[in-house]
Amino acid sequence: MTVRQMWKAKLEGRTVPSAEGAGATLALGRPARLAFAGVVLGIDPSLRGTGLALVDFAPGRTPVLLRCQTVRVPAKLTMAFALGEIHRAVTGFLAAADVRHVALEQTIFVQNFQIAQILGAARGAAIAAAALVGKEVFEYPPLRVKQAVVGAGRASKEQMARTVMAMLGHGRPLATDEADAAGVALCHAFTWRG
Repeated sequence: MTVRQMWKAKLEGRTVPSAEGAGATLALGRPARLAFAGVVLGIDPSLRGTGLALVDFAPGRTPVLLRCQTVRVPAKLTMAFALGEIHRAVTGFLAAADVRHVALEQTIFVQNFQIAQILGAARGAAIAAAALVGKEVFEYPPLRVKQAVVGAGRASKEQMARTVMAMLGHGRPLATDEADAAGVALCHAFTWRG
């Protein structure tokens, strides 16, 4: 059984066999956990193109993409306006569904201090929107997201988008930011420890 098949079985609430065939244990010898159930808002934060994806998880069922959006803010508009749009969009997504958890992609290492500040501000706008309605927020580094979803930490954005669409049974191509946001939601459900 491949790693991807093991994650799929775990998400569907089925027993995940270990390499030794011990029944209810993962390959690392740990007891299998209950599959995550509920709606996750995945967020891929960026000042000019924040990806949002609502994904519904239920044991025994393929995850369902309920809604996705890329919050696009033209460069001619101020940073304050962009942060307000991110906050407004996240608030709208949280109001539209009974969201259990919010999962964000962490900022990757950047050498430019100004870019780090801008990305931090975008993340802050999204986190603040979730915090104001009392939602738990979980953060995942990009490498972990790719490992959980694709099975390889160095997967390309195209590989990530194709895998996310296949896992969600989604027919139309997703924008890169939306696929990344859905990937963060999948990573949360696959790796969450309740």
